[in-house]
Amino acid sequence: MPESHELREVADAAARLGGRILQDWRAKFTAREKSPKNLVTEADLASQHAILEFLLAHYPDHQFLGEEDLCRAGSAPYRWIIDPLDGTSNYVHGFPYYAVSIAVEHHGELVAGAVYDPNRDEMFTAARGAGATRNGERIEVSTPRELSQALCMASLPMKAQRTDLQVQRFLKLLEAAQHVQRTGSAALNLCGVACGRIDAFWSNSLMPWDMAAGVLLVREAGGRVTTTAGGTFDVNVADLLTSNGPPLHDAVAAVLR
Repeated sequence: MPESHELREVADAAARLGGRILQDWRAKFTAREKSPKNLVTEADLASQHAILEFLLAHYPDHQFLGEEDLCRAGSAPYRWIIDPLDGTSNYVHGFPYYAVSIAVEHHGELVAGAVYDPNRDEMFTAARGAGATRNGERIEVSTPRELSQALCMASLPMKAQRTDLQVQRFLKLLEAAQHVQRTGSAALNLCGVACGRIDAFWSNSLMPWDMAAGVLLVREAGGRVTTTAGGTFDVNVADLLTSNGPPLHDAVAAVLR
């Protein structure tokens, strides 16, 4: 049975592999024979394929779940949750805020994860009970602060309408917080919470592969993870609020209700 630190190291290596592939494909975007959309699809699939092959070489009996129609059964009680490209729109436009996110569960509990930002060469990793790191250095969430002085991030649905509940919540939080932004990469937003760059992040539109690794990072960095109403978080449910903890967490949850 692999230990969490071993799983973390394997996730780290797999995420770096995916990141190299994304950067190689990004350099091809000047090609005229294909549209950027087609190139992104190919880059996404190439990254996921390489990651999957790498992980299967280590753990052929594990389960796998990924963004690009990846759902592979296995006999072991481990499930890898893979996002080969988090921040697709940013990637298309050359905005350097995208990442590879890889996490692994054991009996449904997140035990290890890695998020790699290939533009900054920043690797965020965590193992359950062992803390979270950025490029090998221990990280922690920001110091407690009031909502009026907090930097918050949100993920909204693609092409959200102004009447959508999530847009209304965004506007409410915009009035209450010091700053509220939408960046396009949930994985990097969660890393930002974990290392203290961001005070809170919330969303009701994410998939498991968007959240899994980052959620473990926040937990291991001393942050709080719940639903937007303050309930128990489930990686399979699109309902997430993370922060540096009280009093900010409760204040954001109150605004989002």
